[in-house]
Amino acid sequence: MSSSTLDKLPVGASARVQDVSGDPALQQRLLEMGVLPGTEVTVVRFAPLGDPMEIKVMGYSLSLRRSEAAHVSVEVAS
Repeated sequence: MSSSTLDKLPVGASARVQDVSGDPALQQRLLEMGVLPGTEVTVVRFAPLGDPMEIKVMGYSLSLRRSEAAHVSVEVAS
């Protein structure tokens, strides 16, 4: 298992959320959208210019800016 941040994962990669950091407003927004510690996330695709990215979390698709995804620590199964 290796640690990384969500913005660094390639398309198709799955990982488990470890922690959500950043300013309190960003943390609250991500947690409300289902990006919770222990939750499995999968990178679906990136926009043509690389931002935003689409992830699958709790059975639905969510678009995040890479700057937001950088605040989500994940554990990747190797």
